[in-house]
Amino acid sequence: MPGLGLHSAIEYHVVNSLGWTSLRPLQEASVIPIRSGTDCLLVAPTAGGKTEAAVFPLLSNMMDASGQGLTVIYVTPLKALLNNLLPRLTKYADWGGRRVALWHGDVGEGERRRILAEPPDILLTTPESLEAMLVSRRVSHHRLFQHVQAIVVDEVHSFAASDRGWHLLAVLERLQRIAARPIQRIGLSATLGNPDEVLQWLQGSNASRGAPAEVVRDSSTIAHPEVTLDYVGSLENAAEILSRLFVGEKRLVFCQARAQAEELAYELRVRNVTTYVSHSSLSVDERRISEQAFAEARDCVIVATSTLELGIDIGDLDRMIQIDAPFSVSAFLQRLGRTGRRLGTSRNALFLATDLDGFARAAGLLVLWSRGFVEPIVAPPHPRHIAAQQLLALALQEGRIPAAGWQDWWAGCAVMDEADEVLEYLVAEDFLVADGDFLMIGPTAERAFGRRNFMDLLSSFIADLEIRVLEGTKEIGSVSPIALPKDVADGLRPLLLNGRAWRVDGVDWEKRRAQVTAHAEKGKVRWSSESIAEPFELVCARRDMLLGEDPPVTLSARAVRQLENLRALRTDDVDAEGLVLHRGAKGATLWGFGGLRAHGTLIAALGETAAEAVADNEMIRFPDGITVAELRAAGVEAALPAMSPEAVAGLKFSMALPVEMATATLAERFMDRPGARSVVDSMIVIGEGCDYGCSPSRQTEGTNI
Repeated sequence: MPGLGLHSAIEYHVVNSLGWTSLRPLQEASVIPIRSGTDCLLVAPTAGGKTEAAVFPLLSNMMDASGQGLTVIYVTPLKALLNNLLPRLTKYADWGGRRVALWHGDVGEGERRRILAEPPDILLTTPESLEAMLVSRRVSHHRLFQHVQAIVVDEVHSFAASDRGWHLLAVLERLQRIAARPIQRIGLSATLGNPDEVLQWLQGSNASRGAPAEVVRDSSTIAHPEVTLDYVGSLENAAEILSRLFVGEKRLVFCQARAQAEELAYELRVRNVTTYVSHSSLSVDERRISEQAFAEARDCVIVATSTLELGIDIGDLDRMIQIDAPFSVSAFLQRLGRTGRRLGTSRNALFLATDLDGFARAAGLLVLWSRGFVEPIVAPPHPRHIAAQQLLALALQEGRIPAAGWQDWWAGCAVMDEADEVLEYLVAEDFLVADGDFLMIGPTAERAFGRRNFMDLLSSFIADLEIRVLEGTKEIGSVSPIALPKDVADGLRPLLLNGRAWRVDGVDWEKRRAQVTAHAEKGKVRWSSESIAEPFELVCARRDMLLGEDPPVTLSARAVRQLENLRALRTDDVDAEGLVLHRGAKGATLWGFGGLRAHGTLIAALGETAAEAVADNEMIRFPDGITVAELRAAGVEAALPAMSPEAVAGLKFSMALPVEMATATLAERFMDRPGARSVVDSMIVIGEGCDYGCSPSRQTEGTNI
């Protein structure tokens, strides 16, 4: 173990405190680049030791230096993940007499004052909390951040695929200006389809300055996982199977929706299975209790949505069960990586499909996974609304911003590429007002964002309006208003939450809370939801499965029968020669298998010809019919899908943009012009009475692994 390039005290404790005989390959490979200040992306499966790979070299650098103060910021997308990391990183920091502290929305004022009075060496936080520190009048930015040397971004793929990533990059550029030095950037992620591009994105202005960068991959060999696909037909049947299979083992069950997770948890408890629940609408306390109890138990099940897809430690798992299917290979890999952590165990997954649609999605996903494909992570284009937010946030932070030279705060960060036009609008509409050569927060910004000391301005995502559910004074979680009646006296089936049934005793709509008591009869719960736009490649793989490509996994006898049944049912929707168009008295249906974004883009390209068309991931329905010539003439290169005013209003900070710019921003994020072009260009006539078809074959930047 000695001689790996870590500080001698770190090496001593790795051997004697942790009992390790060696570092993992990723951890060994990370020492030199991280200690030399190189921007890095560390890529390894879930539980691959990425946190230690980043923290051990950074602690070694701290211990080589004589100074104290905040040196490393560790950012994650979830507060729960930060809470989970705190004791582990505290133990590591103690080896060198260093301190770790936690700052997020649930941390009290007393602890925050202690952090400001005596800054820790490592601060665990979220991007939103970093922004809150920057705009707070109680935080001395220079004193707190002047010594920052590095930032670790855990689950970087989660950030890079959303506006939270743009927000994080912009905040980091402002921190870098305060620190007056380049800040080393270290991203941690499970398997990615395009790691080099994600690292360059994470570097921000460091890349334009030519800062060194390196992707460090896990070189260890992982045995091929055990994957099984079964068809069970209903959630009740899934619960029955789970109550009989793997008794005595710890099972993590992923569901695609909160309502599905609630119903499954209830059905498992009815069958006397020790069951816990975790999803985003449960209270923090209830989730924490569930996750801790599950971590310490053995013969039990925890039912979760994507909240447990990321790296929260819930102990060693025996089994991962997926109800129906996730909507990406990368999500499947994250979930699969939850198993096989103990010596002598292997990664495993059991898919339980509850209906034919879920079965088709699962089979198609497993076909795509078997090819080694992983979706590339692409940051949402044109983050103009985040540029608006950043200009306003900087005005809050500094009290005023220079009308000329404000660009220096972001050092050419791509999030501000179109900020000049955005700033013009902010000034014209009095979001910002002139004060000599400077700009200050104006009355429009006060009205739009000033509530709760501008807290609404500090988060780049919109939380759905939900009603808090309380049993006495104990908060259980929250539900969508659609799950509750306007008048409880009208009658309501019991509510289902935290895997238990509750009678609704009253709803206070003004205070947004409902009082409940335990109930014996099974309840029901709903949350608002939208159609999921599946990736082009995933939908194409589903078509290939329908045409005869079998997923190379273990198929139960039920799955074999349903695969044959599914192909027989869908035989008129697919053809090996190309895409199928059905014509009938009520119009035409094109089975395009291009995904919702590609189909929406094609509809937009057709203009008035397809004014009444509707689409999903697999098909486009043209009530007024369509001709081959019209489809082939579609100009997809300039097409932008239509966006409703309600959808535009759902874009955070859209009110700080001109309506046309906000609409274009949303449309540019929804479009898939290459997918639409693939559908149009590949059309061929495939026979008398059968109109035309195409073979979807589009090159992507996904990487084989």
